[in-house]
Amino acid sequence: MEEEAQSPQQSEPPLPENHEQLQPSPSTETHTPQEEEEQDDTPPPPAGDASPPPRKRRRRKKQFPEMVPSAAAVDGLRALRHHHHHHPKSNSVYDDKVMDEILQFQINQSAASSSSSKNHHRRRSKFSDLAREVDVEALIAISVGFPVDSLTEEEIESNVVAVIGGADQANYIVVRNHILARWRSNVSVWLTREHALESIRPEHSALVGSAYNFLLEHGYINFGLAPAIKEACFARAAVDGAEKANVIIVGAGLAGLTAARQLISLGFKVVILEGRNRPGGRVRTKKMSGGDGVVVAAADLGGSVLTGINGNPLGVLARQLGFPLHKVRDICPLYLPNGKAVDPEMDSRVENSFNKLLDKVCKIRQAMLDEVKTADMSLGSAYETFRRVFKVAVESQERMLLNWHLANLEYANASLLSDLSMSFWDQDDPYEMGGDHCFIPGGNGRFIWALAENLPIFYDRNVETIQYGMDGVMVYAGGQVYRGDMVLCTVPLGVLKRGSIRFVPELPTPKQEAIQRLGFGLLNKVAMLFPYDFWGGSIDTFGHLTEDSSMRGEFFLFYSYSSVSGGPLLVALVAGESAIKFEKMSPIEAVERVLDVLRGIFAPKGIRVPAPLQVVCTRWGKDKFTYGSYSYVAVGASGDDYDILADSVGDGRVFFAGEATNRRYPATMHGAFLSGLREAANISRAASRRSSIHYENFGNAKDYNNFKDINTDGGEYDDLKELFEAPNLSFGSFSILFDPGSVDDDSVCLARVRFGGEKLSNGSLYLYGLILRRQVMQLNEIDGDANRVQAFSRDFGVKLVGRNGLGAIGESLIASLKATRINHNVRSTGALDRMLETSFTNFAK
Repeated sequence: MEEEAQSPQQSEPPLPENHEQLQPSPSTETHTPQEEEEQDDTPPPPAGDASPPPRKRRRRKKQFPEMVPSAAAVDGLRALRHHHHHHPKSNSVYDDKVMDEILQFQINQSAASSSSSKNHHRRRSKFSDLAREVDVEALIAISVGFPVDSLTEEEIESNVVAVIGGADQANYIVVRNHILARWRSNVSVWLTREHALESIRPEHSALVGSAYNFLLEHGYINFGLAPAIKEACFARAAVDGAEKANVIIVGAGLAGLTAARQLISLGFKVVILEGRNRPGGRVRTKKMSGGDGVVVAAADLGGSVLTGINGNPLGVLARQLGFPLHKVRDICPLYLPNGKAVDPEMDSRVENSFNKLLDKVCKIRQAMLDEVKTADMSLGSAYETFRRVFKVAVESQERMLLNWHLANLEYANASLLSDLSMSFWDQDDPYEMGGDHCFIPGGNGRFIWALAENLPIFYDRNVETIQYGMDGVMVYAGGQVYRGDMVLCTVPLGVLKRGSIRFVPELPTPKQEAIQRLGFGLLNKVAMLFPYDFWGGSIDTFGHLTEDSSMRGEFFLFYSYSSVSGGPLLVALVAGESAIKFEKMSPIEAVERVLDVLRGIFAPKGIRVPAPLQVVCTRWGKDKFTYGSYSYVAVGASGDDYDILADSVGDGRVFFAGEATNRRYPATMHGAFLSGLREAANISRAASRRSSIHYENFGNAKDYNNFKDINTDGGEYDDLKELFEAPNLSFGSFSILFDPGSVDDDSVCLARVRFGGEKLSNGSLYLYGLILRRQVMQLNEIDGDANRVQAFSRDFGVKLVGRNGLGAIGESLIASLKATRINHNVRSTGALDRMLETSFTNFAK
């Protein structure tokens, strides 16, 4: 997990001149709620390369989920257009150029996907086995988070296929994966629907449209900051004539910035309210300098590591912006309190024991959950019990090593093991993104400033109240009131737990309980800029052991940023119980203690540790805009609580985003980013539902006038009016348009029902529905329009809606119809029309 900790900045007075260990006197800073912010835009030198050693320290054990190839997906390859020449390395049948792009993408991804610990070697082996069974595009879809052979909940809600299961779904999955892989092969260009159609059989054009619309609206393709992408998003928003809702976003962190960009591209009006005087939230890059400005470096004081580059949207942003990625190199030497290096054999033995104990805990918890569904206890208690039973790490040095690994685990979760749920602490493991852990040279603040560019952000707006109701929302901040249709709250879980924002009415009880159940932990850092790199540039991390188990998390791990920050920068981590104590420690004491640790490591080697030029100490727990670092599953909580926290309230008026709302990727920067895209799609869907006409009881004439001001002849839906001037079939008040790309009985058709006459005082009302071709035949055999309308919902399960309620597959069908009418001049007497006329002679009027 990334350290997703945030803190504003305020300079502490320099340490006294007579402070012996800190000569010359460094500038020492502590992060507290008020700060003066500067933009860090000094590019660092390129990252260096190094040969990977055998192992890398991981913050916690991960398992790759077992996956099996999908027979349905393999059958679904028939959706792809056949070519005479097949690529020799693929089971698929694509254009050679398309296949080359896909293979190049997979090569690039694989080149970045070396694992570290023995657990990760096993996971990589499983992934290699999987790669031999499932085609390249499916692997790319899996890396992004799609299931192997089924639809996501979001796809089902978006009605991407008319019938769940069967050939259409299998074909859709293959088409979706193809579109996704094609864009991922070149993320710097806008993938159009026409480009997506090039390698797909014509009869599946509706599926292409459905998959394309879903991927586009949910931010799986065509997102980011490449010039072509930004230009296309601007043009897309400009040509969308429909008036969209006004959305207020609370918080300018990764989730808020990402959601804002996506909503603007969808045509929404957006404003962001940010309590700080800078964007980024818990992603904070501080420019450090010393020696009269001769030595400079960029320090990530919050989120700093891209944890797994395969499928990571921040990796996409890096490619678009031309940011190099620096792999966190695979060696992490550990040092005893006396400065001696830990014996490699003992190190390996204790690490193996550490992992075996975790395995035993996982097995016993499964047995407990099988017996009692609600059973839970702390991971720390369970682990310590097993350690004693199996007599692991009883010798002093072994115990120090084991404590180091436990501190590493507390770092991964920003939590004391005594607070961490044994049952669900690793519930997100199956979704972990593969590939290397990477730094961004110059810091992740580069992402933030690029995302925030030209967005309407109001800084120093500390939100106090969010009021919501049927008429919209009002947000109170800094003595001002902001009115909108919807609000997206992206504040950290720590702020919600403190009750810093008042919701009127109160949030539903299940959400309040989930907020209290989930944990929000703490990780702190000491960033030190030195006059030179005394620790050596061949490593990115090294660790320090301590004899005091209660202090195992104090400066237990050091990150070297010399190769990526632009200067000799060293960052010490403070995790677990030590992170809490650290917030009460003075900056002078903190710096003195960390320098003592460094001297203990390097002095025995004859290496002098110089006084730092500048030091920054974070205090995330005291920051009123976060009250901690990132979320974890506390005892009594579960992954379900992330979902509950993500749920909207107020009938689609108040939405929530941020890492603590992402069940799959909590406590990560990419989790926050993806939650912003997710909520932009949810807001768009809610706005569409609100503007749609849902009419359940169409046999009741007295209710028809409720719709008369929405859509009458000559109204806003002229595009459909033109299409229905020449329907393929009509009977009574019903008009039908067939899918121009298919004559299959299960192909989707667009039906229009006209209501008028005495029932409406102003013209006619048109409602629409999606219906299968075979159902059209059955409908035509029913006598009377009233009976036909009842059959829509009673027999076919179809709801008549307004123009905007047709969903992704409806919009795709309409687009295909328009394209066909343009190409064939609407009244074409070509093969398709003759075929339709022949097939439906018995039904045509």
